[in-house]
Amino acid sequence: MIDKELLKRSKILEPIIRIGKNGMNDNVVIELKKLLKIRKLIKVKILQSCPESKDDLIKKSLENTKAELVSKIGNTYVLWKK
Repeated sequence: MIDKELLKRSKILEPIIRIGKNGMNDNVVIELKKLLKIRKLIKVKILQSCPESKDDLIKKSLENTKAELVSKIGNTYVLWKK
């Protein structure tokens, strides 16, 4: 369950990963996992050049990292992993 503290912390984060024209490839998944392990809470930005849909990218991110979705606003979403 996502609490208000996580939402509050997520608003001040800067996007640490940007997904562009290559979409969700193995390197992006590796970086997501590594950063979630270190930081626990990360913000991801989907660039306009990304060929995949936002919902597909978020779904793939959640499946590959076993993280939880904290928020989704526009082309940006926040992941959290215990």
